[in-house]
Amino acid sequence: MSDNEGEQGPKSTFSIYIAEGEQLFNKREYTKAIQSYSTALTLQPEDKNCLVARSKCYVKLGDSENALKDAEASLKEDKKFFKGLYQKAEALYTKGEFEFALIFYHRGHKLRPELQEFRLGIQKAQEAINNSVGSPSSVKLENTSDLSLQKADELKKVPPKPVKKVQLKQQAQKTVMSERTARQLLGELYTDKEHLEKLLRDEDLIKGKTRNGERLQDVILNCISYLDTRTEFWHQQKPIYARQRDQKLLRQQWKRTRNHLSTDPTRYILKNLEEIDAALSAGKTKKYLKKAQEVLKNVHGWSEEVLPNKSEVLENLHSCIGNALMDLDDVDKALENYQKALDLSQEGKLIESISRALDNIGRAYTRVGKFQQAIEAWEKRIPMVQEEQEKAWLFHEIGRCYLELQRHTEARDYGVRSLSMADDIGDEKWQLNASVLVAQAEMKLGNHQASVLHFERALDWAKLLQDNAARDAIQKVLHETRQQVTK
Repeated sequence: MSDNEGEQGPKSTFSIYIAEGEQLFNKREYTKAIQSYSTALTLQPEDKNCLVARSKCYVKLGDSENALKDAEASLKEDKKFFKGLYQKAEALYTKGEFEFALIFYHRGHKLRPELQEFRLGIQKAQEAINNSVGSPSSVKLENTSDLSLQKADELKKVPPKPVKKVQLKQQAQKTVMSERTARQLLGELYTDKEHLEKLLRDEDLIKGKTRNGERLQDVILNCISYLDTRTEFWHQQKPIYARQRDQKLLRQQWKRTRNHLSTDPTRYILKNLEEIDAALSAGKTKKYLKKAQEVLKNVHGWSEEVLPNKSEVLENLHSCIGNALMDLDDVDKALENYQKALDLSQEGKLIESISRALDNIGRAYTRVGKFQQAIEAWEKRIPMVQEEQEKAWLFHEIGRCYLELQRHTEARDYGVRSLSMADDIGDEKWQLNASVLVAQAEMKLGNHQASVLHFERALDWAKLLQDNAARDAIQKVLHETRQQVTK
């Protein structure tokens, strides 16, 4: 590539620059690879696979800002593009924003649970969070200006003192953030803070006491001081899950004042769905299940006049419950909930929800070895899938089911379809998986020469991806298949 190529315009095709970038990346020449990918993007500026590839180079060079920009650009048109989700998570992790990285690892894992990268990402992000922030049971924030972390056991030895008004004034003088910043950081809690400050001006109220004998004035002052301290801490650290734990603690304190949040159903649903998602992200499956079931019971008691999108909410909750039950290996009950989600989706003509329900049903059936039922669910889903990566995965999984049923011709045909999709989008991992599936099907059909060709191609991909386990397994089978050809 010449130095003045940018001025004259690209001299080659998009695919050539992509191939050049891949070669340079594999040689660890990341800066040169970025140049090739950048030239390719001048030809196809919105190619999401190229954006992801360039983002990977930036990660290798430690340039997390540009890595994140490219990853986000790859998700601009398709928020469920799993490569983009993974790369965004990687960029955030490199940037040190482990909580945000964890969210995107989880989003990708929900879409593609069979991919090991997302599982490993979740694990390393959770470890990083625990190392930097601490687990919920082991740390607590002091209400002091330096926001130091101390062990909960140590804090228990010294009873907390009521916060006096003079302390609040001193803290207010130290806080330089604007009210707008505080509002952004506190979210819905900012409204609570404003209301608490209003209550503090009610002289008759603050003279009262709670059932436990605590002065309401002290409770309110503690809450306000607590929020001010949290605002500063979140501004510095942004610990998402710590924030959610803090919100729960604040709610417990808030109940003592006998004031309640709005009972508006939409707010209730959003708040509880956030809690459900937080429990899922933290790996607390039983808590996640219990909360979803609790919300489901409440929603059933509301009319559609109160909650216009009731069917959609119920469908979402049944999907959540099904996922939790799958994690707990209760496949039968999971299927019941997935079927209810499907029925509700079909009633509401919610195409994306129908597709999700069919996907979940297929996964559940494969878990218990009911491959024909899985095929029936997944084949209904094919016309609904628009994303090429998703089609590559879906065709592969259907092909695997046919292979399990020893229907080798159908297995090969779906394997070929999966491989074609993977080739079109340049997805190396699905090129590997699909090649193995086609090779296995051809071998079962007695087409040993064709089987060898596909196994050889799969071996090339395994080497390129540095997947040693796949490489070793393919080499062993390839040796045996070649022997069949020579007979």
